[in-house]
Amino acid sequence: MNKPQKNQEIVLAKRPKGVPDKSTFGFQDIEIPEIKDGEVLLKSIYVSVDPGMRGFMDEGDDDDRGNKYEIDKPINSRSVAQVVESKDKKFSKGDIVYGRLDWKKVQAFKAEGLEKVDPELAPISTALSILGVTGLAAYFGLIKIGKPQKGETVVVSGAAGSVGSVVVQVAKLKGCKVIGIAGSEEKIDYLENDLGIDKAINYKETDAMAKALKEACPDGIDVFFDNVGGEIADAVLEILNKNGRIVVCGQIAEYNNENPPKGPRPQHSLIKKSARMEGFVVFDFKDQFDEAKKELAEWYNNDKLKYKENVIEGFENIPSAFIGLFSGDNIGKQVVKVSEVEK
Repeated sequence: MNKPQKNQEIVLAKRPKGVPDKSTFGFQDIEIPEIKDGEVLLKSIYVSVDPGMRGFMDEGDDDDRGNKYEIDKPINSRSVAQVVESKDKKFSKGDIVYGRLDWKKVQAFKAEGLEKVDPELAPISTALSILGVTGLAAYFGLIKIGKPQKGETVVVSGAAGSVGSVVVQVAKLKGCKVIGIAGSEEKIDYLENDLGIDKAINYKETDAMAKALKEACPDGIDVFFDNVGGEIADAVLEILNKNGRIVVCGQIAEYNNENPPKGPRPQHSLIKKSARMEGFVVFDFKDQFDEAKKELAEWYNNDKLKYKENVIEGFENIPSAFIGLFSGDNIGKQVVKVSEVEK
């Protein structure tokens, strides 16, 4: 493996108002760094783009893990990379690793912040999808918070996305009736025919979401896994069952709102139905990651769990891949392939 000769990074050029556009991002040519003891030199292979990154672009305090993008500083996200050089005994040249890396073609990184990826377990890109944070969010949100029981009805918004597509499958594995909400006929077909859910609703073709949900869920809704928020979440409250559970994983409908709308207040419905609404971030369950990855990998290797990636080629296309998330371009996990693995 030859050491790369050119390098480039993508920085936050300005804080977006509303939906990010190309002017939000800037490209800069930079030097290939020299690594120090305890560091590795990495070549980016796959870069993940996720809707939740949008909040890191706004002004304000860091979240509880210190995530915040600064102007003229490189953006970062979960990525898979290959070790080009190593000055740490844990990693060798050629190893495939996973971590929260800068949007750079080549970078120096502390070895302690990386995990090794086993290419024999599954395709290495799954470290960003079903065997990574998105798969873990689906697993913990549904299993630990939603607690679905056999025969219950589970509704999932953003059901064809990276998290939702795992949630609907795990809910079926648990013996539930599963209704997915998505935004195109292609996604409806994927959910019903590829993933085998009971019914998919195209919200873009539905004028009355509450009515559509009542027709799809004649016995009401026991678990709602919410990746979207907005009017879809409002409609669910109308037919949530007694002791229902609402899992709040994402709110993509509101991430780009400069003035978030005031919707129905759910407290009365929650009291009346003895229901529970709980938000979470996947790192709430970090001590259980190994257990969950083992079960997800077992389902995957036994063909019980499918995954789909929307792979976009080219480092220069990372910003457009991220922007595309907010128009619903992707089915499954949106990733950018930056380079090939070298032997």
